[in-house]
Amino acid sequence: MGIIELQDVQKVYQLGKVEVPAVKGVSFCIEKGDFISIAGPSGSGKTTILNMIGLIDQATSGEVLIDGRPTSKLKDAELTRMRHETLGFIFQSFNLIPVLNVWENIEFPLLLGKTRVSKAEKAGWIDHLIEEVGLTEWRKHKPNELSGGQRQRVAIARALVTKPQIVLADEPTANLDSATGEQIIELMKRINRELETTFIFSTHDAKIVDIADHIIRLRDGLITENVRRGTPVGAACPTGN
Repeated sequence: MGIIELQDVQKVYQLGKVEVPAVKGVSFCIEKGDFISIAGPSGSGKTTILNMIGLIDQATSGEVLIDGRPTSKLKDAELTRMRHETLGFIFQSFNLIPVLNVWENIEFPLLLGKTRVSKAEKAGWIDHLIEEVGLTEWRKHKPNELSGGQRQRVAIARALVTKPQIVLADEPTANLDSATGEQIIELMKRINRELETTFIFSTHDAKIVDIADHIIRLRDGLITENVRRGTPVGAACPTGN
């Protein structure tokens, strides 16, 4: 059983009287601990797929399963809980809160959830994440005092603070220079190995594609390639233990 499975997923957007198909019957499986790149040109459907996995958008037809649960059958409160407890998000525009410093930006998702942890446990985990992403000296700095690479490191730590099983990253290196982008990719790969967090990227960055364990390529809303470490894989999740 995979941690995520898409079963014949279609997404059609209504623009006035015109229907625009963005995703056309896509099926694939993502396993726990995957470092997966969903790649393709603009308009291929990769961001739409990421939004459906992230429960930001719903499929027009088909099913998105997370941890074996069909998400189309979940109520709004259950979707919100799953989005907060199971998923972490990294955006190309960082989406940090300008008036909060590094430590406070990372803490923020914990203030939104219902999970109760002690102050000491919370502080220890945030300090650990800040050390992991190499920002100990900048923990009291606000976003406008940081470089683009440092802001993305804050965004990565913030995505991990709720200890999600899955982190979704939409073009996370798009606003970074190539050297900083490589450092960010290596950082996420190390976290993937150490914490066994599943990372799913929507990207056209060749460096992310090169380091990915699992690559899905899209064109015009259809899968053109689905390989794991160079070996083609089927659409269905493996069964059994």
